[in-house]
Amino acid sequence: MWPFRKASLFRRLDDLYSVTGQLKVADLPAIAEAGFTVLVCTRPDGEETGQPAFADIAAAAQKLGLASHHIPVSGLPDPRQVAAMREVMAASDGQVLGWCRSGARAETLRRMADD
Repeated sequence: MWPFRKASLFRRLDDLYSVTGQLKVADLPAIAEAGFTVLVCTRPDGEETGQPAFADIAAAAQKLGLASHHIPVSGLPDPRQVAAMREVMAASDGQVLGWCRSGARAETLRRMADD
């Protein structure tokens, strides 16, 4: 059973990549326990009031041994963002969890990086 509090939003896209909605620092131990080793945030900082800053999540993730990457996307990903996602996926040696507000941008970016 997926221990993460947003189980209804967790979605595995392929053998290496899954998506979810907004993460909080408190979610990270369960994410690490679930076997994820890399995090990719596709949400720009400050998009919504109360949204955790990427730097705060990245700092907490590092303490748990999780790599984290910030590829902020507004609207459709551009070629630079797609290339950055390809680089993250190529360098990853474990399970990757992408997130944004709902998971949609994280999914779109991954699918575009696969093309």
